[in-house]
Amino acid sequence: MRPLDADHYRHAVLERSDDGVLLVRLHSDGDSLVWGAGPHEELPRLFAEIGDDPETTAVVLTGTGDDFIGRIEFGDAGRISPRVYSRLVREGRRLLASLLDIDVPMVAAVNGPARHHAELAVLCDIVLAAEHAVFQDAPHYRRGLVPGDGVHLVWPLLLGPNRGRYFLLTGQELDAHAALALGVVSEVLPAEALLPRALELARQIVSQPPRTVRYTRQVLVHGLRRLLADGLDAGMAFEGLAAFEHWPRDEA
Repeated sequence: MRPLDADHYRHAVLERSDDGVLLVRLHSDGDSLVWGAGPHEELPRLFAEIGDDPETTAVVLTGTGDDFIGRIEFGDAGRISPRVYSRLVREGRRLLASLLDIDVPMVAAVNGPARHHAELAVLCDIVLAAEHAVFQDAPHYRRGLVPGDGVHLVWPLLLGPNRGRYFLLTGQELDAHAALALGVVSEVLPAEALLPRALELARQIVSQPPRTVRYTRQVLVHGLRRLLADGLDAGMAFEGLAAFEHWPRDEA
């Protein structure tokens, strides 16, 4: 594998194989990704660049270390103001839109707990999980925030309306085997077998004619794009209105 514009991103290592399969490892300082202002701004740009790259034939998205995304730290950047929240809305919209605008199939290898922005993994076309993986929406309702940044659309779609609402309102944890039984993931594997299996599936997918590969991705995500287009802006607006009640805020 050879690096692809690796120096452009602080929170992702990119390697592309000779057959065009792009491995994306999310990280913070070489360890598990800690979600915060940096990834929130950077990953939309990363996904947009991948979507514009004609040499990429498929994407394998994974994490680093023991977590996929296990923690969140916004620090002072978490202070809310109309200006700050306007930027967060713009980045949040682009985060999911640019992920779905990648026009080649995506395989997620969830290497550990995905408590924050697990939708980045479960929106991929094939989702694999390590045995110790956990899925949760930790940063929203239990912390007094409206789950309106896309999770309100993704989880009821994957789990069904009633299970999805329960998941979001209670902060329920789904371990890997529960996620498999509910159809959130397709395979559960030992940690050491996870990435090799993801790469194997990606190479199997790209063995078909290139236009078949790309156009199949297009038809598979068309409904997801429409779902997000219809409901994401309203969800983020309600999330912002509720956040102003109790988060530290600036007036600017």
